[in-house]
Amino acid sequence: FVSMMTSYLRITIVLGLLKRALGTQNAPGQKTIGALALFLTIFIMQPVWTDIYTNAIQPYNKKQINQTVAWERGKAPIRDFMLRQTRESSLLLFMELSNIESVESPKDLPMFVIIPAFMVSELKTAFQMGFLIYLPFLLIDVVTATVLMSMGMMMLPPMMISLPFKLLLFIIVDGWELVIKALVRS
Repeated sequence: FVSMMTSYLRITIVLGLLKRALGTQNAPGQKTIGALALFLTIFIMQPVWTDIYTNAIQPYNKKQINQTVAWERGKAPIRDFMLRQTRESSLLLFMELSNIESVESPKDLPMFVIIPAFMVSELKTAFQMGFLIYLPFLLIDVVTATVLMSMGMMMLPPMMISLPFKLLLFIIVDGWELVIKALVRS
């Protein structure tokens, strides 16, 4: 549940699309992608979790604030993170669907509007990133298939020939670092 309120959703989708674009069936494995997504999420969310711990959990454990105040203080950093990543159109959609009148600030919206709007925005962003990652690999597949067809090699699967070229391209451009950097900065 909490993973849907963090960057985990975007990361897993982008890494899954990258795996499909490369055409590798089992490498990296699903567990590896999940673990990488988890650790990247921890890295990205560290400032938010530190804020929650410092301003909500510690004072509550020291009996300086009550549970209601701790809840509100803990909710604020997550809300701010989600609102920074959420498209206005997604917020407006869920406001309309829940019959909520306009508010002064997005911070005044209830979490039951912010969370699904954030998730839809994350899905859209992940698919946009995945599309941009997919294009060069698709181009390699098309060129390979065209060359094989022009040589009359119709029985040879193009994926068998294009996979080494896709892996080589990914290695040459230092693909893992580029993808990780794009995910963390986005």
